[in-house]
Amino acid sequence: MLKNVGSADRNIRIILGIAIIIVGIFLQSWWGLIGLIPLVTAGLNFCPLYTVLRISTNKK
Repeated sequence: MLKNVGSADRNIRIILGIAIIIVGIFLQSWWGLIGLIPLVTAGLNFCPLYTVLRISTNKK
């Protein structure tokens, strides 16, 4: 699998994912589960949407 998420992008995704989950817990809403998407893409260093748009923030 091609890595297309760079380190700065990865850090932003982790922070954003955690923030979305915390807000979801605070508001007692299942929408906090959406925070898992940026966490998973950060963990895999791969974003399917970046592949479609031909974007890569990973330095080669």
